[in-house]
Amino acid sequence: MIELYQRVSLNQNFPEYNLKKGDIATFIDTVPHPEGGEEGYVLEVFNALGESIDEVIVPKSAVNPLQENQILSVRSLIEV
Repeated sequence: MIELYQRVSLNQNFPEYNLKKGDIATFIDTVPHPEGGEEGYVLEVFNALGESIDEVIVPKSAVNPLQENQILSVRSLIEV
């Protein structure tokens, strides 16, 4: 179970938010699906300096807790 304010990783891409599989965010809330579908997770996304840059809603199934055998990395938000 993912706890409130826990850092999580995405397990799929979200081009509409410029987020990619493996990006890390902080879980801040849940929202019900408006038509009874899968519950959503509200995530806060930070840049590498720890500054908040966005809040997004993704399906619960698109999020995984971080594991001790994983390592963090960085990527540019701007495509070159």
